[in-house]
Amino acid sequence: MDQLQKFGIQIGFLFSGLFGAILMATKADKTDAKSVILSLIGGMSAANFLTPLLVDTLNVTNVKHQNAIAFIAGFLGLKLVEIVSEKFLEKVNGKTTKTKKKVKRLQYK
Repeated sequence: MDQLQKFGIQIGFLFSGLFGAILMATKADKTDAKSVILSLIGGMSAANFLTPLLVDTLNVTNVKHQNAIAFIAGFLGLKLVEIVSEKFLEKVNGKTTKTKKKVKRLQYK
């Protein structure tokens, strides 16, 4: 068990992410074996490696809540990786990558 933690693998997050990924795989349109296996691995990896980042960022100390975040991370899988990496790049570059719509204000006379 300690060997896994040396590699950054946290069993609780991994299993929570697995169940989230299983739930997402049942909802997916593609149900061939390759897609399901990659979805499970992606969800577990997202949960294992993104949950500590999210837990620290959100300052979540309750273990049950941390596992819930891992479940959600497993469910969202690669979409969550995309969101987090986009936010990270925005922070590093100091700007947003999405264009914001300009809102025209009405002036009353």
